Order: sequence, then C-alpha cells, then structure tokens
Amino acid sequence: MRYVFEFLEGECFWGGSVIDGKKNPFTAHSDFSHDYRLECHNQVMPLFLSNKGRYIWSETPFKFEIKDGHIEIEGEDVTISEGGSTLKEAYLSAMNAHFPTDRRRLPLDYFKAPQFNTWMEFIYHPTQEKVLSYAEAILENGFQPGIFIIDEGWQRQYGTWEFDPLKFPDPKTMVEKLHAMGFKVLLWVTPWVRADGLEFVMSTAQYIPVVHKDSKRLFLRAANNDYAMMHWWNGISAMLDMRKDCDREYLTVQLEKLMKDFGIDGFKFDGGKVGYGGYHTSALVNGEPHENHIPWELNIAWNEFGRKYEYHEYKDTFKGGGKNNIARLADCRHAWVGGADILIPDTIMQGLMGHPFVCPDMVAGGAWVFSIDPNFKVDEEMFVRMAQASVLCPMVQFSWAPWRALSEKSLKIIKDAVALRHKLLPYIMELVEKSFDSCEPIVRSLEYAFPHQGLETCMDCFMLGEKYLVAPVVIQGAVTRTLTLPAGNWKYLDGTVYSGGEVTVDAPIEVLPYFEKC
Repeated sequence: MRYVFEFLEGECFWGGSVIDGKKNPFTAHSDFSHDYRLECHNQVMPLFLSNKGRYIWSETPFKFEIKDGHIEIEGEDVTISEGGSTLKEAYLSAMNAHFPTDRRRLPLDYFKAPQFNTWMEFIYHPTQEKVLSYAEAILENGFQPGIFIIDEGWQRQYGTWEFDPLKFPDPKTMVEKLHAMGFKVLLWVTPWVRADGLEFVMSTAQYIPVVHKDSKRLFLRAANNDYAMMHWWNGISAMLDMRKDCDREYLTVQLEKLMKDFGIDGFKFDGGKVGYGGYHTSALVNGEPHENHIPWELNIAWNEFGRKYEYHEYKDTFKGGGKNNIARLADCRHAWVGGADILIPDTIMQGLMGHPFVCPDMVAGGAWVFSIDPNFKVDEEMFVRMAQASVLCPMVQFSWAPWRALSEKSLKIIKDAVALRHKLLPYIMELVEKSFDSCEPIVRSLEYAFPHQGLETCMDCFMLGEKYLVAPVVIQGAVTRTLTLPAGNWKYLDGTVYSGGEVTVDAPIEVLPYFEKC
C-alpha cells in the first residue's frame, strides 16, 4: 500500500537507519529515499519521530521517499500517531506502544572500562602470542581491563568454530591468562559456512533425515530448495538459517563447546546484515524476495539467537529497539568525512531508534582497507578527536593500540580523555541503570532535551543525560568550537558560565569541550 504524509510547518523527522544519522533530521526540503524491505544495515527501525510529537510506525520494513514536502511510504499497516508535542514525547509514546523495553540487565563490564578489539591491530591474522602481548600492553599503558574481543581470524575457516591450532596452540591457557588479567573474552562469529570443506559435508550429513523434511535440514535454501550460496565480504558461502531449530541447535553446540572447553565468556555476532544488493545469488523470484529469503526475518532470528548469551555484541539489527543489548555502530572510515563526522549523529540516532546502550565504532575507525595501502599513515589529530567523541558515550571501544599508533603526546591526550570518562563514570552508570528500565536514550539530541528552541538540526553535539552538553571537535584543524547553547546557565570546563545562545570556546587538541548544566 502507498501512504503519503505531509510535513507540518517547521516539522522535522528522525528515523530509518542509524547509519543515515548525518542525513537526519529530514525536513520538508529533504530529498532522500531508501527501501528497507530489501536491506537491513546497522540498526534499522520502521519508525519516524517528529519534533511536533507525531510518529510513523509499521510492523514490517517499508520503502520510503522524502521529497517536495512530504513522506511517501510503500508498506503494510503504516500508521501515523499523535504522541504529544515534542520529539521526546513522540519517542516515549512510540516506544511504549510498539517496542517497550524488556528491562534486561546487561553486564556492567561493558560500561565501566574501555573495550579492546583485535581487529585493527591484526586484521585477519591474530595469534595467541599477539593476543596476549596486546592484552599485556593494555595494562602496561595504564588502561583498565574490561571486555576483550578476539575478532576475525581465530578459527580454522568460516563455519568451523575451532581455534586454528597453528595460530592458537593452547587457547585454554591463553583465556586463563586473559581472565587472570581481569578481561572478559569474546570471540567473533558469523552465520557463514564455507561450502568447500569436509565440515560442510559432515554438518549437512548429520541433519539429513531418512524421510526428507526440508525444515530439518541445515542452512538457508534457495527457491529450488538447494543450498543458497551467498556473496558476503569474504567470498561465497552457505548461511545458517537461525529461524530453524536444527540450525540453532547446531550453532549452540559449537559455541557452548568453546565456552566449556576454553572458558570463552561470549561472542561478537557479526554478519547480520542481510540484503539483496549483491549478497544473494538465488534470493529473488520475479524480482521479489523468495519466502526463504525474507531479510528482516533472517536478521531478527540471528540476533535473537545471540541474545541468549550474557556477553554479546551486534552491529546490524532490524526492529531491535527496546531489546536491551550491546549494539555497535557500523564500521566507519579512518577519515574526517565518513568517519569523524558521522560518530555523533549516528550515536544520537541509535538512541532514538530504541538502542540506548550505544557503542561507537572502534576509535579511529574500523574500516581496514588501510592495510592494502602502502602509503597509509595514521592521522593522529583525527584519532584523538574520534576518541574524544566516543569517551562520553555509554561505551567506548579501542582496536588500534593507541600506544603503538600515536606519539607520546597524542597518547597522553587519549589517556586524559579516558580519565575524564572515569571521572564522570558514576553519572554514566546512573544513566545506564535508568535506561535498563526506561529505554530512554543516554546520548540525546539537543532537540530531545530542549524542545522548540531552534535546535532541531544540531546533530554535532549531544546531551549526556540531562546534565552534560558534550561538543566534540570533528573538523580538521579546528581549535575552537562554536555552538548554540539551550536556554539556561551552562558552566564550561574552564569554569566560565554562559547563558544560552551562540558561544565560541577554545578547544585545542587537548580539549574535549563540554558544559555542565547549572
């Protein structure tokens, strides 16, 4: 069905995919479209929220276009409702009606100390020796132990959930040492399975029943019921279909063996992005998704499977709002554009889509193409500014080792930023505890916190709860920060008190600008 909604005078809408945060809010002058029926990337909700208190909701994905002062949507059961008169009221009304919080408590380890991930240090080639050296260096450089993620490359091959014995000759001892240092250890996993090895043959053989029943056979199937071989970023593979009992049972056995045999605490569930833009070789029938390949169903099933593990992480979800989980932003580039500039708007959007426990992407970016560029050099200024933009979010995750990638001066600035986080940690933890029950964003847009003050389009600074206004610098070379403060009195970090309106403050590279509400 086709629905058309006109913008009210002065109305703005926030919604869609978190990865489109920089394009938000949408106004009557916007020109943007997307089809979420065919692709789910990062956190996606079938939701738009208005600063006038209205919200648009659908139970299923939709295609939309915003142009010429209206929103045109193709979908099923799309409704627009009056939730109040502000963005906050629209969010709370939509959340309570359509994605109420499950009030699940998450491990506080995620929030108390920065997380560390092996990806940007080792890319596809972690080893037991490298992992232990990295963990030891974290402590030697004055960082606290917390969540430690061994990313891609630990396993023998995709679909074999066993440590590569050449890279990890004694994983049990390795994990014991990491635990003794104070870390919780997570492993990277995906639903993808290489289809050219003995493991694939054996895994399928044990689930082929005597009487042919499609529902009891592993892996996603094509329209002809053959294995659906799928393109993903590491080649072509079969994919576990977590909608089926046999697939869930199969992967559960593999993961629980890792926990039992080696003491693994949890898993980073990657590969949840399911779309048709080149990902599927056999997914469409007459141009439409085959019933075996409904992308949001596959995504929801993958994420629901992983939620049973206390320690987990996701990057791509559909309609996951209200389900308390650890959700990371999509990979961003080591760049000022497409990297530093998207952290804040995407983080704000994540909260507005029902995911208050946001983890920005790895500090300085998680896109790994630098490894094939012989002329690549780390941009220290950008590294520092991206760290500053992340440290006052609910979580912060390092991957590049700052003590290796940066000068002593830049490393000190990073450590000072982490020290600021530790100083404000009691307040951050208070917000986390409240959001377990309320599902209110922890990182909030100024329009959410101070409605109808002309702050609708401000997406480059944020409120941490109700107390702190954080204004990171994300422009290359900038040593001042200009912004519009909401009404009231605001104390800058140097003690100066400002009374709302436009201000410009000094913000050299050593400074993360923030204000405390008086």
